[in-house]
Amino acid sequence: MTQYRSMVRLALMTATSAALMGSAPPAWSQNIGASPLTTLHQQLQLSPAQEIAWKAYRAEASAPTATQDRRRAAATMFPHLSSPQRMDLVEAEMKQELLDLERQSQALKAFYATLSPGQKSLFDARTLPQQQSSQ
Repeated sequence: MTQYRSMVRLALMTATSAALMGSAPPAWSQNIGASPLTTLHQQLQLSPAQEIAWKAYRAEASAPTATQDRRRAAATMFPHLSSPQRMDLVEAEMKQELLDLERQSQALKAFYATLSPGQKSLFDARTLPQQQSSQ
């Protein structure tokens, strides 16, 4: 049961992180062909100082590529590991995910602190994950 709870927590953290890092649904974008982050960036109308914080935030938000590589490597190892070794691998992966999430959170907070109240409202609205229908 503890492993299940941990996996659910990881899934929730990953989903939240993805939403905050720009993986929101396509309805997010109002410009055809523009990525949601490009659209958000344009709408925020950042000052030069804010632009520096945006770039730092985006650099940290791009880190999921390493996470995906790590997950793929772990998945290829799974068939060759014993159950206790698989559990150790899952535990290590979850710890790394948490560290990644904490780094991304700090980058987000540092960027967010540079925004005006109006920009914060826009950012909050545009990065809110859409509710999934329960059908």
